[in-house]
Formats: sequence, structure tokens, C-alpha cells
Amino acid sequence: MKGIFSALLTPFDEEGKVKEQGLRQFVRQNIEDQQVDGLYVNGSSGENFMLSLEQKKFIFKTVKEEAKSDIPLIAQVGSINLDEAIELGQYATALGYDSLSAVTPFYYPFSFDEIKDYYQSIIAATGNQMIIYAIPALTGVKISVKQFDQLLQNDNIIGIKYTDNDFFMLERLRKRYPDKLIYSGFDEMLIHGVISGVDGAIGSTFNINGKRARQIVDLCHQEKVAEAYQIQHTTNDLIEKVLDLGIYQTLKEILKLKGFDAGTTKKPMQSFDEKQIDKVVQLIEEYKL
Repeated sequence: MKGIFSALLTPFDEEGKVKEQGLRQFVRQNIEDQQVDGLYVNGSSGENFMLSLEQKKFIFKTVKEEAKSDIPLIAQVGSINLDEAIELGQYATALGYDSLSAVTPFYYPFSFDEIKDYYQSIIAATGNQMIIYAIPALTGVKISVKQFDQLLQNDNIIGIKYTDNDFFMLERLRKRYPDKLIYSGFDEMLIHGVISGVDGAIGSTFNINGKRARQIVDLCHQEKVAEAYQIQHTTNDLIEKVLDLGIYQTLKEILKLKGFDAGTTKKPMQSFDEKQIDKVVQLIEEYKL
């Protein structure tokens, strides 16, 4: 369960329906072209929080059918509807997903006891492993080290998807829990996570830039940090340009130009501005995507 995991994109048609052929292509190109170690399914990059329950199940099923047992699969099942999270967790577990993950419940000001009960309820109902998805910038939920102490006492909670720029907390968690998995969640800060001792990374840009992510990890492990920084600089130049154009729209447009049935984003997200297509072509050429 260590290594580079793509936060899998989801292709949609103009009516917001999942494009099955494109989804299967995304799975294959991540495995065969980007050579990632695993897939993180139905996370933010998959536009999960705009999907119906049936769409989420369809994605879990299709990805498992296509990936088979080639690589580990993590199912993100988090929802502020606990019943839905449990149903999705049971469904993904029955399909054979290697672990569940769940974003912290958001929007309402849940107490820590409510958050802890949320995770314990999903685990108890599924019997599967759990990776906490901590992304305070989007959820508004900041879990302290002492609160992580309580959560990580549960043996079924095997790790954290750590999407935060608090590297002091990351260092504290790494030192405190050497046997738990910690994944870096910010692609643009991957080198800092690796230096801090993460076990892997989960990122959206790995769908098109996974090879560079692996180079950063490998070079850091070889103590060639200066070389790793050069790859991170290149990666961040690419990320800045992708963000300027719209991250999910642009990642799909890159894949579309490479011959994949990449579709579009799901409303209310806007579709890609076709007037910017020349900039995407330039990205592909400049960064050899």
C-alpha cells in the first residue's frame, strides 16, 4: 500500500453521466503509462461530492473490473450522510477494495467525538481498513495530534491521507506513528512530504505526471535532494499552468488530446474553454506529457 497513487479522474458526458469507456481508459493508462502503484477512487479529483450514490457505485465497480488485482485500490467513501458512507463502504469492500478512505465530515461544525464516531461506525459496519482523509483547507476540519492519537488507536485505521501544509504536524505524526501509513496529498509539496518520511503520495496530477512524482520520491530516497528539487520545480511549473486553466478540466483535456475518451467535468463545474486549447497543446509538448 506504499508508493504513488493517482487520485483517479472521472470522465463525464455533457449530461453528467459517467463515460464508462473513458473511465476504463483512465485506469489502464495510469497502470501502464504512468506506472502508478495504486489508485485512489472517488476522491475530490473524481468530482465525488457532486455524484449520486449510484454513480459512485458504478465507478467503484468499473474501476475494480478494469484494474482487477493489478494494483491496490483505495475507495473514498466519505460523506456527511453516514448511511451513504456505510453503504458505499460495504459495497467497495464486497468488490475487494484493499482499503477504504473517508474525508472528515464537513459543512456542519461536528465535534471531535462525532468525527470519531463517524469513522468507527464505517469501520464497524464494513470490517475494512480505513485511511483518514484530512484536508482542512476544504473541509474546515483540523484534527490535532492528540485527536489523531485517539483515532489511530483503532487498528483498522491504517493511515492518513495528509493534504495539509503543516509540516510540523506531519513530522510529529511521522515520529509518533512509524507503523501507520502517511500519504502526502499536495502534489506541489511532494518533495517536502518525502523528506518528512511519508510512505507515499496521492495526487490528481499523477494521472498525467506520475513518472515525475516517482522520480522525486526515488531521488530523495537516494539522498539526491538537489536533483529531486529540480524535478519538483518542473512539476510545479506545470501545476501552476494547469491551475491557471482549471485543474480537472485541463487534466482531462490533456488526456483527450492524447486519444482518451476523457469527456468533461460535471456541472456546476464549467467545461474547458476551447479558446485555450493551444495552451494545452503547448503543455503536452513542453513537459513531454
